[in-house]
Amino acid sequence: MSALTAARLQFATTTVYHFFFVPLTLGLSILVAAMETMYVKTGDEAYKRMTKFWGRLFLINFAMGVVTGIVQEFQFGMNWSEYSRFVGDIFGAPLAVEALLAFFLESTFLGIWVFGWKRLPKVQHAVVIWLVALGTNLSAFWILVANSFMHEPVGFVIRNGRAEMTDFWALVKNPHVWVQFPHVFFSALTTAAFFVIGISAYHLWKKSADASVWRRSMKIGIAAAVIGTVAVVLNGHTQAQHMTRVQPMKMAAAEALWEGQDPAPLSLFSLFDEKNRRDIFAVKIPRLLSLLALNRLSGRVEGVNDVQKRYEELYGPGNYVPPVAVCYWSFRIMVGAGLLMALVAAYLAFGWIRTDLNYPSKALRLLVWAIPLPYLANTTGWILTEVGRQPWTVFGIMRVEDAVSPTVSAGWVTFSLILFVVVYGALMVVDVYLLRKFAVAGTHFKHQE
Repeated sequence: MSALTAARLQFATTTVYHFFFVPLTLGLSILVAAMETMYVKTGDEAYKRMTKFWGRLFLINFAMGVVTGIVQEFQFGMNWSEYSRFVGDIFGAPLAVEALLAFFLESTFLGIWVFGWKRLPKVQHAVVIWLVALGTNLSAFWILVANSFMHEPVGFVIRNGRAEMTDFWALVKNPHVWVQFPHVFFSALTTAAFFVIGISAYHLWKKSADASVWRRSMKIGIAAAVIGTVAVVLNGHTQAQHMTRVQPMKMAAAEALWEGQDPAPLSLFSLFDEKNRRDIFAVKIPRLLSLLALNRLSGRVEGVNDVQKRYEELYGPGNYVPPVAVCYWSFRIMVGAGLLMALVAAYLAFGWIRTDLNYPSKALRLLVWAIPLPYLANTTGWILTEVGRQPWTVFGIMRVEDAVSPTVSAGWVTFSLILFVVVYGALMVVDVYLLRKFAVAGTHFKHQE
């Protein structure tokens, strides 16, 4: 294994692992804040118990997210020093704002919230958790500002072999940020919603004590799931259209569309020969890709071969095709999981209206197993986003092989990769154990105020 391959595997492993924790932290911070607001507004102690229960699970997940996120930033200096040298001035600015403003806000007020239950008035305490939610989501925003530069570089010039920032606000106004951040935000809300729904369903199925907490939690989860899934689908459509304009190779790979077509069909299922860029067997819906990409039933969508030829003329000889099979199946798993969640949310909303949450026991059991659905969608969505950008580290200006550290050996990167996998595996076991322990214990777990 080369140093480049090992470094890519290591970054992919740590990123995917870190992203297990991030969406739940983002979404659950908002739901916990909403629960405490209900407590302040009504004075009902059930909302207070609810807030503390879900807040405890939020804290466990938050801690794991911080631990795994730190390792990622070290990798920029260790394994990707050429990338850091080339775009450090640009990439470092939003990350610095994230650390000094958003993460500081989030972590400081989180401490005040944890120890402030008996020390702050109720209204001020509720304001604190809203500041935590604001800081948490601002943190995600600034990280996506940095990440978006890699997909759609703006506000810079190349000077003395380095990319130098000329317009900070261009980074903030980057169109890629404003299609990606809403998608991440509502995906996170959906993740938290299914987490709350699944655990509430477990307690309703088991007929646990404090039923009022689980029924109210279920209602909040369903409301968030309906909002989240609808918004994700609508924003996903906007994001796909933006991707077609800015990164047409990613869309072509996600559809295994080898030659451009007008009108272009949408692939439902394809078996293909990636090496020779041809279909073996395919089921496609005529015109639907043109409709989704261009909002009309006709119109050309570029294929892999078209974009490859255009990029060779623009950037010089080379292979500009990302791993098509990875992009194709990641896209379908993400969309499939998303549509399934939308159906589950619709079923739950219908059951809320018609039966006041009196779901069959079998449905409640199945809802526990629905908790992984958003994790599956989040992971495959992130894989499509990053793998589909290949061979670029920074689209159009820096390739992956030019970004890796030239002095780090393949052996050391492979060793650290194995070490991270072992450590992260152990952390995952601890995380699942703690979340399960406190989730099953319910609202009667003794806690320190």
